[in-house]
Amino acid sequence: MTERAPVPCPEMQEIRAQIDALDKRLVALLAERQKLIAAAGEVKPSRDTVRDEARIEEVVQLVLAEAEKSGLAREIAEPVWRQLIESSIAYEYGVFDKR
Repeated sequence: MTERAPVPCPEMQEIRAQIDALDKRLVALLAERQKLIAAAGEVKPSRDTVRDEARIEEVVQLVLAEAEKSGLAREIAEPVWRQLIESSIAYEYGVFDKR
């Protein structure tokens, strides 16, 4: 583990603790999502169905709509989800190829 940066103010300690707690929840949710990605890789009929450009754009648009409702900046939501999708596709290819 790398050395932690000094805490600039007492409030920052609480903010960091809240971020750490949220990160734990996000990891759990991403693990759940990964299980579904693996399930998709197990049932798709052919390798060329793993990447679905129309579905990628549908997911991004759904996320952006939800982000707007929730107050999540598009500048955060879109690149995070596009990377998540690309990493998920790579993972799904690995699952498919191991069948």
